[in-house]
Amino acid sequence: MPDTAAPRLLGPAEVRALAARLDLRPTKQRGQNFVIDPNTVRRIVRESGVEAGEVVLEVGPGLGSLTLALLETGAEVTAVEVDPLLAGELPATIAEYAPDQVERFRVVLADALAVTEIPGPPPEALVANLPYNVSVPVLLHLMALLPSLRHGLVMVQSEVADRLAAPPGSRTYGVPSAKAAWFADVRRAGAIGRNVFWPAPNVDSGLVAWTHHAPPTDRVSRTAVFAVIDGAFAQRRKALRGALRTLAGSADRAEAALRAAGVDPLTRGEALGIDDFVAIAVALADLGPVPVADDAASPLEESAT
Repeated sequence: MPDTAAPRLLGPAEVRALAARLDLRPTKQRGQNFVIDPNTVRRIVRESGVEAGEVVLEVGPGLGSLTLALLETGAEVTAVEVDPLLAGELPATIAEYAPDQVERFRVVLADALAVTEIPGPPPEALVANLPYNVSVPVLLHLMALLPSLRHGLVMVQSEVADRLAAPPGSRTYGVPSAKAAWFADVRRAGAIGRNVFWPAPNVDSGLVAWTHHAPPTDRVSRTAVFAVIDGAFAQRRKALRGALRTLAGSADRAEAALRAAGVDPLTRGEALGIDDFVAIAVALADLGPVPVADDAASPLEESAT
């Protein structure tokens, strides 16, 4: 009989038995690599800082390994799963392995990249083993969609973890680093080996922890700032005067905005932090509408909508 005092967790035998019962063949397309080590999921939950009573959003729960560890803390879990087979099985798995926690669990059949709302109480934490192929878009989408999120921890491909947590000026700093910094303070929280998964992936994994902070400005929209970030890194080796020429309407307007923002026009995007990108977006907005030859909206005007 299941232990009713605390959830039992899934080990290698349990994961394979569940997969066999479902005739499940993990696919790379959906990034299905299931954690089979109870110590690893407990470590993820510990590093996340989730506490009893919190509402946690989990993306891609799969067979329920991490879900059970989250429920073990006394948290309430909303799990978003895109695979109908897995979403349908999860309630039965929770009922079997954590019968006392059933009322604190709900599953939502949906694509996390496409959701526009999360049913139930607003989640305060995001903890997930994210599919490698969509990890950054999912994370940024949910950070933007759910201002209730205060903190979180995600497991992603090791190189992606490095990029998300990279500081300005580092070799791995780029669009993911700058955009994540709009929402939160981000840090590397450890490494995860390949042998804790079934099937084992061809890459190592890393943990990324983050703590939400208020938007760095209310003078321009997030979309406008992200347009500056995208422009700055579209041609990484270009100086900002040239990289932002299209967005600004001309190289001269780009230079004027950069100087107004206190940024050297010959600097590259990789040297700037989120506050610099905000200052540039504000300066571009202060320059006024971009002159255009016809009635088409300029890139900057589109970015502000």
